[in-house]
Amino acid sequence: MPDAKHDHGSRSIATRTVHHPVASPTSYPVATPLYQTSTFRVADAATIARYAEQTQPQAYYTRWGNPTIEVLEKVLADLEGGQKCLALASGMAAVTTTLLGLLRPGDHVVAGSSLYTATTEFLSSDLAELGISVDFVDPTDPEAFARAVRKNTRMFYVETPTNPTLQLTDLAAVCRIADETGNLAVVDNTFASPYNQTPLALGADVVIHSVTKYLSGHTDVIGGCLVTDAETAEQLWHQRTMLGGCIDPFAAWLVLRGVKTLAVRMQRHNDNALAVAEALRSHPAVSRVLYPGLASHPQYELAQRQMSGFGGMIAFELAGGRAAGVKLVESTRLVVLAVSLGGVETLIEHPASMSHAPLSDEQLRRAGIPPGLIRLSVGIEDPDDLIADLWQALDRLS
Repeated sequence: MPDAKHDHGSRSIATRTVHHPVASPTSYPVATPLYQTSTFRVADAATIARYAEQTQPQAYYTRWGNPTIEVLEKVLADLEGGQKCLALASGMAAVTTTLLGLLRPGDHVVAGSSLYTATTEFLSSDLAELGISVDFVDPTDPEAFARAVRKNTRMFYVETPTNPTLQLTDLAAVCRIADETGNLAVVDNTFASPYNQTPLALGADVVIHSVTKYLSGHTDVIGGCLVTDAETAEQLWHQRTMLGGCIDPFAAWLVLRGVKTLAVRMQRHNDNALAVAEALRSHPAVSRVLYPGLASHPQYELAQRQMSGFGGMIAFELAGGRAAGVKLVESTRLVVLAVSLGGVETLIEHPASMSHAPLSDEQLRRAGIPPGLIRLSVGIEDPDDLIADLWQALDRLS
């Protein structure tokens, strides 16, 4: 398996997460200062006029830009290997700003069929009201994207690994098809994090994150980001500024604080998830475990080729179906029953009765979500404690 040192100069990602650019032009603090201000004092009216015409001015008005936010954007752009980053108020702000900024009425999108539920809703409902059509295809089949291309196709949109089924998309193949057909490739990299996967290096045009998850890592902040080239970033900056979805300076500061431990946290997430996944395979109540780091995963070879680590997300299926799923998530003592993912604590959810509760069993089947599927976000606790808690909860199902 390749290591987690990405080719962005001679320094590894573990070093780059710790050492951030300087935010102050007059001093050199070790920690990034928090510029908790909505506006900035200027010397004269002409300065205001000049700032109002600039892209991302850092001393004008925080919806336009802010020194703390600027540092975050530089750090995240570096981690993903992109030219520019825009930080936003949430992961969905990053998704909607990207789609609204790059698509026009009459355009067509080809998207993977397994996506975050809010992303799917926005693609299928909100964009339809704007005259933008979407076809959802098997995310594991690159040729499905090629077959779905029309004359008005503008974008391919994927998540990998997918939520919640842990399917993988061959990014090099799909991004190559996007390029050959004149389309943009947009990748949500939240589940993997830049520690484990860098889609821009595989041909993507835009990478999206909910920085709420692994990048901040402590379940205490909401934020999003997009990373892309300078020209696209300028276009999307105008979209973000008009929609008003900028991140708050304090939220940006919290994310920067979290990023400093990204490498050590992600290695622990990776190690813990593999240990838990291997343990779950041996319990009689579990019929299937889906984790890209297991040789039993149907796309294990792709995971080895595309990822430098396999993340903290596990999906596993219970033989007892929906009722067993509800009982399990309500029986853990250490593992927390909650939505979201990517924090230091382990979270569990049962999609069929929680995030996908409105769907019938047949609709769940079409979405690739069995009634007994469990999604586990493995944290950084002692893996033996996690396994013991899951084991006692699983034993209650018999």
